[in-house]
Amino acid sequence: MRIGLSGGGASIDRMVEQARTAEADGFSSLWYAGAVSGDPLAAMAIVGRATGAIELGTSVLQTYPTHPLAMANRAAGAAAAIGRPGFTLGLGPSHAPVIEGVYGYSYDRPGTHTEEYARIVCAALRGETVDFTGEVLSAHGLGRVAAPEHPVPVLLGALAPRLLRVAGEVADGTITWMANARAVADHVSPLIRKAAAGRDVRIVVGLPVCVHDDEAEARAEAATQFAIYAGLPNYQRILAVGGAPGPADAAIVGDERSVTAQITAIFDAGATDVWLAPFPVGDRNASRARTRTLLNELARA
Repeated sequence: MRIGLSGGGASIDRMVEQARTAEADGFSSLWYAGAVSGDPLAAMAIVGRATGAIELGTSVLQTYPTHPLAMANRAAGAAAAIGRPGFTLGLGPSHAPVIEGVYGYSYDRPGTHTEEYARIVCAALRGETVDFTGEVLSAHGLGRVAAPEHPVPVLLGALAPRLLRVAGEVADGTITWMANARAVADHVSPLIRKAAAGRDVRIVVGLPVCVHDDEAEARAEAATQFAIYAGLPNYQRILAVGGAPGPADAAIVGDERSVTAQITAIFDAGATDVWLAPFPVGDRNASRARTRTLLNELARA
């Protein structure tokens, strides 16, 4: 099983320690939210130089605030600083409350925006000359994009049909959040694989996880900790596809046997990778330790 974890920490030193431990414990990857350390790329570069092979990815960087050519250069710069293969660029359009409410940009036509963005970034990172004029974006490289020394795969935070098509046709796959096994089996996997038309693509599935005997208590805690996702339309749709009324219903919770079965079901549904965000219930230290022990065993399997 290719099992990764959410990445982050209160300091760069803590992030380096986390990554070294995760690599030693057999985890395949760490995934960093766009707000980690203000911008995760600098921290990831340091972490990458302190580790040997663990994959480091973004989950995800927002597209709207950064022009796609600038994003390609940021990614190439991060990959060069890491100095080894293993950097993966996860991109997504974020949500209207963030793009409009925080940045003051229009969130009009996010599907068109993200498709054109992906085409530009993927071409630039492949070292192609970019000369693109689209409906909402334009990009003319003119030698301003540095091709990365090591390949930089691009994953899209794709949940809806259009972006799953783009993730299969243009990018290297998708990285999801709040898509449970049913959503992966019935929606994500068939749509992206159809678009890929036989090309290998990755389906990296992210969910909260907690090993805890009282499932009801664990889901109640998940409902509190992950409440923000219940109010965002993009996540509401993928939760509905999976038959989950809310984030707590999509979370992976239960005892060791139950959690193992739920993680296995995600791979059986079509995921190539799973990345997990452990959350504590009750005695926080004991809860974290119990969850981590099981995940370590599964990562090594």
